[in-house]
Amino acid sequence: MAFELKSSKKIAATTVTALLGICCLVAGCTEDSANEGAYNLGDGYYDNQGYMPEEEYRPDDHIDFGENEFIDTAEENTSSFSIDVNTASYTITRRDLNAGRLPAPESVRLEEFVNFFRFDYPEPADDPFSINMELAPSHFGSGEEAQRDLLRIGLRGETVAHEEMNHNNLVLLVDVSGSMNRDDRMPLAKESMHVMLDYLRDTDTIAMQTYASGTETVLEPTAVSERSEIEDAIDSLVASGGTFGEGGIRAAYDLAEEAFVDGGNNRVIILTDGDFNVGKTGDDLVEMVREYRDEREVSLTSVGYGHGGFGDATMERLARKGNGNYFYIDTIEEAQRIFGPHLPSTVQIIAEDVRTQVEFDEQAVERYRLIGYEKRVMDNEEFDDENTNAGEIGPGHTVTALYEMELADDAMERPFIAEVRVRHRKPHAEETELQTEQIKFGQLQDDFDDASDGFRFAAAVAEFAAVLRGSQYVDGARFGEIHDIAEAAMYDDYDEQVEFLELVMMADDLWEEEDPDQQELEE
Repeated sequence: MAFELKSSKKIAATTVTALLGICCLVAGCTEDSANEGAYNLGDGYYDNQGYMPEEEYRPDDHIDFGENEFIDTAEENTSSFSIDVNTASYTITRRDLNAGRLPAPESVRLEEFVNFFRFDYPEPADDPFSINMELAPSHFGSGEEAQRDLLRIGLRGETVAHEEMNHNNLVLLVDVSGSMNRDDRMPLAKESMHVMLDYLRDTDTIAMQTYASGTETVLEPTAVSERSEIEDAIDSLVASGGTFGEGGIRAAYDLAEEAFVDGGNNRVIILTDGDFNVGKTGDDLVEMVREYRDEREVSLTSVGYGHGGFGDATMERLARKGNGNYFYIDTIEEAQRIFGPHLPSTVQIIAEDVRTQVEFDEQAVERYRLIGYEKRVMDNEEFDDENTNAGEIGPGHTVTALYEMELADDAMERPFIAEVRVRHRKPHAEETELQTEQIKFGQLQDDFDDASDGFRFAAAVAEFAAVLRGSQYVDGARFGEIHDIAEAAMYDDYDEQVEFLELVMMADDLWEEEDPDQQELEE
């Protein structure tokens, strides 16, 4: 969607432009000298406050990954995909709805909506994570044309307390370019780093590298016990200049290697608006990070800020190719969630290259589709390949995947409906390990309402994302049903679920404002 300036931003940009024009009339300066004190990032001049002229504001950059379609088991009865723990798409949508606009459809990645929420799957016994399955009729997918059922596959990583984390060797790579000089960018990034510092232990290590037109080491690897020195380094950051991300990434990985800890959490955390425009950009920058992934045992976390030219596409790919995770921070509360109680999940890995494969019995299942994970689908042959790169799971992570299925008439006579396989590698291990579970017809609930709270809430979240995405498989914008199902399925004292209900109502109001005729039709 087109980016709309708030009135204060419009005034700031217009005022600066007017002042520059008055100065030029008085001094007789040229156009180039009028832009002195501003800087050109290839797509227009930013003023010295970090704002672009109103007409030059750009929409956020997203990738449209398409949508998984139904597959006949007679043609292919096996489905494989990498797990995904990113949540950025959900919080980008939350940002948009709170700002009074519907999200861009291509920004909605369904799996990142569902995986924003942590479900009460049981703790694993001996493995790094537990595998949990549930099967019930599909409330949103069934209709006059077909009766469909919904399979939920859930993983839960083992819990690791803060005091039990591996040693943290973290390099904060901070974008201090001019485009970060806005309230929803640099100030929020600084607050995020202060939150993280509060949850790290004195023995952990932090370094800080910045990049703008060039790159600078602001803080060499320093023990967290030196908190005042680290706090001063954070507070000293000022945004100005271009965005030489390539140089910053190279230097940050060098710092991580300098303080490398065997068996530790060696990680680069990028805090940026994703607007890379000096040096390598786009595919070239992502390929550089992929090479670092293969050469060094350092993981990557992408943390995004801001709206208007936000590089969601690059941020997501950097994390995916860098053995990492991707978050978008729209509020200080989100920073506290990621870098506070969930810090072990953010920085530590308990299982690497985690991928899932589901083989359906073609005599029990006629058709199926994987809901979401379009960017993570892989060839079936890759599942057993030891060289396959896939997603990572951190402590306490829950990962949820949904399959919609159309069962055959004699499905109940088959020994099982599907076999679910999950392959992973323990950190630093040479070979992967395989876990296998089967789902049987007898596990199918009689009614959607008989399913667990977590199952029904996940189904509601998935439908919400599908509506916003413009999925071909939704039957209208059923926000009322989504709200009611989610409300009835909420856990006790889970603030994020309460907030979800509010977002559904916001979307409903905005949907009616944008297309009142369609709303009346659906009602």
